[in-house]
Amino acid sequence: MLRASADCVASALAACGLDRIDAEVLLARVLGRNRAWLIAHAADPLPAPLEAEFAILVARRRRGEPVAYLTGRREFRGLVLGVDPAVLIPRPETETLVEVALAKLPIDRATQVLDLGTGSGAIALAVAHERPLARVLATDRSRGALAVARRNARRLDLANVAFAGGNWYEALRAKPAAAASRMFDLIACNPPYVAEGDPHLVQGDLRFEPRRALAAGPDGLDALRAIVAGAGACLMPGGWLVVEHGYDQARAVRALFARARFTEFAAARDLAGITRVAAGRRPMSQNSVSVSQNGASA
Repeated sequence: MLRASADCVASALAACGLDRIDAEVLLARVLGRNRAWLIAHAADPLPAPLEAEFAILVARRRRGEPVAYLTGRREFRGLVLGVDPAVLIPRPETETLVEVALAKLPIDRATQVLDLGTGSGAIALAVAHERPLARVLATDRSRGALAVARRNARRLDLANVAFAGGNWYEALRAKPAAAASRMFDLIACNPPYVAEGDPHLVQGDLRFEPRRALAAGPDGLDALRAIVAGAGACLMPGGWLVVEHGYDQARAVRALFARARFTEFAAARDLAGITRVAAGRRPMSQNSVSVSQNGASA
């Protein structure tokens, strides 16, 4: 708990014992301000009820709860998204996936986009925001996740996104109108890709995030196998599949794309320089089945 002397903004931050940024984010949330305001008003008194509310959040953070869940929000590509324990917390590396997807989508014409396992809606909403002519179908098997994603779409006033429940491509049967012909110009997905026995699953923030949004079989590739294998039947000729994968899975994922007869394979690195995203194109014709590589080496 905070010391009784923590009666102003600066002393509350100093006394809480958290990482400075975490403390500022939590106190800013309690006060309904931003972090810049905290600096400018460091000597302002902190009313006892707000001090008590801050102390509760501090205690929860000390137990390991992610800051995003404590504040109920996370920024992703400039969009402020609501998040809760029903969804994976959007991460910067997934912005790389969005960048790759946007590069494949024209700005000046209508396109059909499928986001599999949407979670908070981060990918779908970022694409819908930056490609307003695109029609995006976002799917998830979790009702809780779909509720979060729908709320985010309403709050951001993005009308070019529809939602459907179901596991991967099964969701298309639940929303035939939104899926149109069930053929898409681009499929994007940040699937679970952590191995079931990975020790990181019981460490840090991951302990609090939905396990089924993180882990996928003994080698972490179960979801990626299903997604890559099924994509061809749902893509227009020349359409793209773009997926995120684990730091050590680039070779295995490239092999999955080759097995599924994708062409123009490309890999992209995240901000840490780790190969994190794979993209491949459905051939324009069945005679075009070779896999070539563009971009960073896998």
